[in-house]
Amino acid sequence: MLAYARDRRRWLVFGRPRRVGSETHRERAEVLLESLLTLGPTFIKLGQLLSTRPDVLPPAYIDVLSALQDEVPPADWADARVVVEEDLGPVEERFDEFDTDAISGASLGQVYHASVGGDDVAVKIRRPGIEALVEADLRVIRWSLPVLIRFVDESRSFSLGNLADEFAKTIREEIDYHREARMLAEIRSNFADDDRFLIPEVYEAYSSDRVLTMAYIDGTKINQVDELDAKGIDRQQVAENLQRSYLQMIIDDGVFHADPHPGNLAVTDDGRIVFYDFGMSGRVDSFVQDRIVEFYIAIANQDIDAILDSLIAIGTLSPEADRAVMADVMELAIADARGEDIEQYRVQQIVGQIEDSIYEFPFRLPKNLALVLRVATVVEGVCVTLDPDFDFIATATDYLTEQGYREESIQRVLEDTAGEVRDASRSAVRIPPKLERTLDRLDRDDQFVRIGVEDSDQVFATLAKRLVYGMLLTMSLFSMGVLYALDAPIAAVVAAVFSAVLSIVLYWSFRTPSSISTKPQFTRQNLRQRREQE
Repeated sequence: MLAYARDRRRWLVFGRPRRVGSETHRERAEVLLESLLTLGPTFIKLGQLLSTRPDVLPPAYIDVLSALQDEVPPADWADARVVVEEDLGPVEERFDEFDTDAISGASLGQVYHASVGGDDVAVKIRRPGIEALVEADLRVIRWSLPVLIRFVDESRSFSLGNLADEFAKTIREEIDYHREARMLAEIRSNFADDDRFLIPEVYEAYSSDRVLTMAYIDGTKINQVDELDAKGIDRQQVAENLQRSYLQMIIDDGVFHADPHPGNLAVTDDGRIVFYDFGMSGRVDSFVQDRIVEFYIAIANQDIDAILDSLIAIGTLSPEADRAVMADVMELAIADARGEDIEQYRVQQIVGQIEDSIYEFPFRLPKNLALVLRVATVVEGVCVTLDPDFDFIATATDYLTEQGYREESIQRVLEDTAGEVRDASRSAVRIPPKLERTLDRLDRDDQFVRIGVEDSDQVFATLAKRLVYGMLLTMSLFSMGVLYALDAPIAAVVAAVFSAVLSIVLYWSFRTPSSISTKPQFTRQNLRQRREQE
C-alpha cells in the first residue's frame, strides 16, 4: 500500500506528483504477489480479483497477478469429514463410495469423487474454519482500503471503494453453497435445450450450505490443445461455442458463470463444453444488458463514436475524457481484434490495449460491471488459446444478428431520426423570429454576453495566491530595508525571516506541476512515447 501510494506523490501527502516506470511496477507487483500468497486464502482471492481490475492497478501489476492461481493443498480428510458428517451424516451411510483423495484443492474448498445410487458425483466441501478466517481478513481489507484511498486520485478512489464492497460480497457468496446450487440450477435450465454444453446436475439431498454434491462429468481441460487435437475436436468451433455461451448468459439470460478460467472448463470427447464451479457467478440487470448490447453493436458496426457513447452511458468512461485519443485507441483495438496488420501501431493485444487505457484514462468500473469485465477478459484468453486467429467481433456480430438485436437497433435509430426531424422542423419555424429579435437588439447596442469560466483545477485561485504572496514579499523586503535604515535590527531580522518564508512558499507554488497544468492523462504525446518505447 505504501509503495502504491508513493507512485503518485513522492512523500505521500506532499511533494511533487510523479510517475514510475513499468520495471518498478513489476518489481512491486512481484513483492505483492508473494505477500498475497503468504497471507492465505482470502488474499489469494483478492489478488485474483485485482488481476481483472485495470482501473485500479497499472498494466505491470495486472500481468504479474494474472498468474496467481487458486490452487492450494487440500485440507486433511479428517477435517473435511467432520464438515460432511455434521451437515449430511456419516459418510459411509450417505455415499456408496467416497474417494478420500481430493480431486482438486482451492483456497475456499476442495472437491472429492464419490458415488450415490450408482451415479458418479463430485462432492465440493467448504474448507474447515474458513468462515472465521474470511471475516477476519475482510476486516483487515475494510480497514486498509480507506487509508489507501486518501493517497490516490478521485477516479481510483471510486474504484477502490467499490472493490472493497464487491470483494466482500463476492467471497461471502462463494462460500455459500446453497447460493451456488441455485445459480447452477438456473444456468443449467437456460441451456437445457442446447446440446453443445453440459452443466452438472445438483443432488439437493446430498447438499448443504457447506457441502455441494453434483453429477461428475469427465472431460479434457479446455487449454490442453494437444490432447483436444489428438481426439479430433474442432478447437475453432469450441472457441466459437464458448463465446456464444457467454453472450447468451450475459445479454439474454442475465445470469452467468463468472469464473471461466481453464480449470473450470472442459471438453468432452464429442466436443461439448463442460462448466464447473459456479461459486463465482453473477447477475446483470436489464439496464446493463441494454448498454452491453449497444456496445457490441457499435463494435460490430465499427462505429467509434457509438462505442464511446455506450461506455459513457454505462458509467465506465468519464464524459471529460479526450474523445479523439480514445477514438485512436479504440480503432487500434478493433483492428488488432480482427488480426489486421497495424504496423508500428500494434502495441499489444486488444486486452492489453484496453487495460492500459483504462489505467491511464479517467475510467471507472461500477460494481455491476466488474464481474462482466472479468468474464470477458478470461474468456478471451481461453478462446485465443483454442484458436489464435479467433475473431471475437465476427462471432459477436453473427450472434447479435441472429438474435435480432441489430434489427432492433436499426429500428430505434430510425425512430430517433424521425423524432429529430420533427424537432428540427419545429425549430426551423421558431428560429427566424428569435434571430430577428437578436439582430434588433444588436442594432440598438442592447445585447449583453455572459461568460462562465469553469476552473475545476483552481487555476485562478492559484494565480491569486501567487499574486498575494508576491505583493507580501515585496512589502516585507521594502519593510526590511526601511527598518534596517532606521537602526531597528531585531525588527529587520523578523522582516527578513518573513520574507524568506514567503520566498519558499512562492517557490514551491511554482514547483508543483499540478498548480496550473491539467491533470495527467493519456495524451497523444504519451501515445507516441509509448510507441517509441515499444
